[in-house]
Amino acid sequence: MTDPNAIQASELDQLPDRDPEETAEWQASLDAVAKAAGPHRAAYLMRRTLERAEGNGIALPKLLETDYVNTIPTAAEPGLPGDPEMEARITAWNRWNAAAMVTRGSKYGVGGHIATFASAAWLYETGFNHFFKGKEADGSGDQLYIQGHASPGIYARAFLDGRLDEHQLDNFRRESGGNGLPSYPHPRRLPWLWEFPTVSMGLGPLSAIYQARFNRYLTARGIKDVSQSHVWAFLGDGEMDEPESTAALALASREGLDNLTFVINCNLQRLDGPVRANFKIVQELEAQFRGAGWNVVKSLWGNAWDELFQLDTTGALVRRLREVPDAQVQTYQTRDAAYIRQDFFGKDPALVEMAKLLSDDKILECFHLSRGGHEARKVYAAYKAAVEFKGAPTVILAQTVKGHTLGEGFASKNANHQMKKLSVDEFKTMRDLLELPIKDSDFVDGVVPYGHPGADSPEVRYLQERRAALGGPAPARRVHPVAPLPAPAEKAFASFDKGSGSQNVATTMAFVRLIKDLVRDKETGKRWVPIVPDEARTFGMESLFPSLGIYSPKGQTYEPVDRDQLMYYKEAQNGQILNEGITEAGSMADFIAASTSYATHGEAMIPFYIFYSMFGWQRTADQMWQLGDQLGRGFLVGATAGRTTLTGEGLQHADGHSPVIAATNPAALTYDPAFAYEVATIVRDGIRRMYGEAAPGEDPNVFYYLTVYNEPLPQPAKPSGLGIDEGIVKGLYRFNTAESAGLSPAANAPRIQLLGSGTAIHWVLKAQRMLAEEWGVASDVWSATSWTELRRDALEADAGLLRGEERVPYVRQALHGAEGPVLAVSDYMRQVPDQIAQWVEQDWSSLGADGFGLSDTREGARRHFGVDAESVVVAALAQLARRGEVKATAVKEAREKYGL
Repeated sequence: MTDPNAIQASELDQLPDRDPEETAEWQASLDAVAKAAGPHRAAYLMRRTLERAEGNGIALPKLLETDYVNTIPTAAEPGLPGDPEMEARITAWNRWNAAAMVTRGSKYGVGGHIATFASAAWLYETGFNHFFKGKEADGSGDQLYIQGHASPGIYARAFLDGRLDEHQLDNFRRESGGNGLPSYPHPRRLPWLWEFPTVSMGLGPLSAIYQARFNRYLTARGIKDVSQSHVWAFLGDGEMDEPESTAALALASREGLDNLTFVINCNLQRLDGPVRANFKIVQELEAQFRGAGWNVVKSLWGNAWDELFQLDTTGALVRRLREVPDAQVQTYQTRDAAYIRQDFFGKDPALVEMAKLLSDDKILECFHLSRGGHEARKVYAAYKAAVEFKGAPTVILAQTVKGHTLGEGFASKNANHQMKKLSVDEFKTMRDLLELPIKDSDFVDGVVPYGHPGADSPEVRYLQERRAALGGPAPARRVHPVAPLPAPAEKAFASFDKGSGSQNVATTMAFVRLIKDLVRDKETGKRWVPIVPDEARTFGMESLFPSLGIYSPKGQTYEPVDRDQLMYYKEAQNGQILNEGITEAGSMADFIAASTSYATHGEAMIPFYIFYSMFGWQRTADQMWQLGDQLGRGFLVGATAGRTTLTGEGLQHADGHSPVIAATNPAALTYDPAFAYEVATIVRDGIRRMYGEAAPGEDPNVFYYLTVYNEPLPQPAKPSGLGIDEGIVKGLYRFNTAESAGLSPAANAPRIQLLGSGTAIHWVLKAQRMLAEEWGVASDVWSATSWTELRRDALEADAGLLRGEERVPYVRQALHGAEGPVLAVSDYMRQVPDQIAQWVEQDWSSLGADGFGLSDTREGARRHFGVDAESVVVAALAQLARRGEVKATAVKEAREKYGL
């Protein structure tokens, strides 16, 4: 009887078989091999056949995993150029000084990491001697994303090179004295050395991908030819668990970023133990990267393993390497030859026979020392293959031992990431292993000495000659002296001064209109980099599509569905807009690359990244810290801002807190403008400060965060009078008085000062009229464009007092003499306006949208949070009642009248 679940093989194939007989012959051959030589032999043949097909360009699904062996066999390795013995001596000095620096600092309790660089020393040294191009090379040189925990090794090499001295090494992680070294790569703290902050795990790989992509963008747009620049990202295998580490792998493959190489130090350990205790991280990463379309190069085993692989005529060794979990490989690193013979070789009769041919010393050399990431020739072969591969990015999976050369107390120990020092005896053992000319007498009072062969030694001359040939020192950050960008034509900004008349205009649209004018500027227009995460139409930016184009390395290979429309979807190889799809993290990485182009490439670019404000700081604040660390410049724009302006969307879209998060970032200048002319004034000042002539004492290495709103409202004309622009930039100015608003208050009317920011000022203006017409209260309205900048100014004034400097905070100066109490209102939680309360002389109270958002109309949401005009009136009356300036019954009457 036929099994109803049985399906013929031919039925499983959607495509017709034009030669079933030939197909059957191939299948029969495979069956015969499996029967005669075993399934392992059959699998071997299938893998080799698939590899040959891939090499010949035959379109087949790629193998996601290869054997647990080196991609480049020893016989195919290119010769190592230069002087390998000299490079080994240089590496030995670097290993020593990195360990000495952290150990000497341990007496201060400042910490540090030794084991990471010990595992990665050859990964860096080979690159520095043969691959990494400096700033004087073609284009802009290479961009190096150094693994954060390896920083002691980079400092050690800079010390050997003469760029750092012993005093600076002794101040590792002690910066307050002014001559110290930051713990990790940190451009803001050591701006001549570090380009990219990387120790916030996952941001390095993400940023490296978008940096490589931005390099292509600059070249395609004709800004600067940086096609010779290569981006190198040094990563830890444990770091690859971070979602940001792999978030953009498909982008790198899709756009063929062969100017990018990931070097993943696979020492199989993270901070607390094995990365994949019961599995194999190298194989997992290989499958992940191959599946994403990357070229994968594995450098796992050193030359000592060649003899073992030659003896492996049955494939038993390769099978065993593939099945042993990482935690057991780590255990082999710490056990004797007898244990390895029993546990590794004893699992298979063929391996038992192989082990009989191996001495104990040979087994220990292979399992304790010989790794692909520890041998210069293996690393060189992998790097050369990476830079020569075209059409896709490359990832190098280099296997190493964490704590290599630091002694038995460090190598592969679970706790070695937290181990901060070596004993004197351990240093002496390390010295003997590395064959360094350091005497016992150099250890004075038990303090490990730094080692240096001398400024004119062969090692230092070799190091410097190699760097000179490659374009100068690396890593290095250099800001080339360039003339400030010319200010855009004043017409672009002045057009907002007259207001919108009877037309309702949202400040989001006002910002977009301003940008449309600025990108047309003959001098600076090409330097704008519009960045949007697949929300351009939400923000009214689709009009920029046909005029600027969306950047795509392939251009537009299709006819867009809306080609017959005025604002059709246009992609172009030289497109100016970066439309990243639904990825705020990718958009921020774009922004960071563009905002630091003035240093990386000597080309100032003006990025603006516009996004749902709720999905900016809340989602990618870590990258915004990275932006500040990297001294980035540009405009972040939180659109559809505020907790009550986005009708119907509800809690997950209702931003009532982004200015609070932004206020924590010292590099962020946070503004909540109410009117179109304020937006224009702030942008104009930002261009001046970041790209033009910064005033004395102003730091140009800042970025602006502007909140803009999607609520169409009348845009008033800019008030006349002195100090308006200054007030807008500093954070506060008087928009009107009761008298200038035509409300004609009585001479003895009680008065209150109403401060509003962003869209809240419209409720405040309505409340001003209601207070006058219904309650006989006069009020002046102030626009608070930046609560945060007001606070920072006040904090600086307070700090000045401690130095004996007398300065009155700007907020106190602005409100000086203003009659009555102050009531501050915003569409954010009360914490936002309350930032300045302690510096306001008048009685203070505030209203804000605290709590979770909700779905409703704007009016319903504002009534819910108690920030609508009626709520402002009641709050104002209550404040005046407490002062005895209105009757207490007026507050109750107002609540009942307005249904509060």
